[in-house]
Amino acid sequence: MATPGEILARFNDIKTLPHVAIKLSQLLSDENSSLNQFEDLIRMDPGLVVRLLRAVNSPYYGLMQKVDSISRAVLFIGLKGLRNMVVTEALKDIFKLNSNSEAFTLSRLWLHSAAVGVCSQMIAERIFSLKGEDAYLCGILHDIGLIVLDQTVHAKLMEVIQAYDPDKGLNITVYENEIIGTNHTVIGSMLAKHWNLPESVQEGIRQHHRTSEALKPGGPGSMTQCADYIVSQLKFDIMPNLRPVLGVETTEHIKANLQEYKALGRDLPAEMQKAKDLYEDAADE
Repeated sequence: MATPGEILARFNDIKTLPHVAIKLSQLLSDENSSLNQFEDLIRMDPGLVVRLLRAVNSPYYGLMQKVDSISRAVLFIGLKGLRNMVVTEALKDIFKLNSNSEAFTLSRLWLHSAAVGVCSQMIAERIFSLKGEDAYLCGILHDIGLIVLDQTVHAKLMEVIQAYDPDKGLNITVYENEIIGTNHTVIGSMLAKHWNLPESVQEGIRQHHRTSEALKPGGPGSMTQCADYIVSQLKFDIMPNLRPVLGVETTEHIKANLQEYKALGRDLPAEMQKAKDLYEDAADE
């Protein structure tokens, strides 16, 4: 069996984040970074300049006057919003990699991941009154490890999917550990660390299938687990028979706030459309 490090090294030979996305994450993690450093980085990528200006001038922000400078655009969209835009656009290319999987398509996995990202941000902001940028990033990346496994140990991943039995009530990671020797949450969190993404994002990816340990409601693992479960219930799932399992604490939290979560579920499709409009406007050349 290949180690997680070997699997990740194989994937990084196939695809990685663009330099500008990794550098943005590095600047964000450095409290001494200046706005000028961000502007200088953005100017190095003309395509990013276009995407940034189109995004901030899209109906999503509803600004009365057109923004035509990088500095003003960054002020409106926010540094974390800029990072999320860049990472989201880069992920679209990663999700377009060739796959021979008969069990799920990468386009379906992309829709599921995007839905979890949007739902995670809604949970952070509406349920816990937190800023939702990192929750969004964690959600959209939560299953990135599946792409890594699909591209590097495809045959083993297909064994996992064939062995998976939803009626046993076990997370798919149990089967991954038995057959592959690791699982997509471990690989995904390692990749997020390699990309210099926030520790909270790494934590949420690593924990989103954890049911045997207490996950604090409002923490990255619990919010991602909630979002994964909700979007799967709404049929934004990876494959029809895949059933995410909730931990006891997460289950109790949802029950205690059931009406709020029902309202969130009703609003999710509209919020997904808003996010889709934003990123498609941003990517439209």
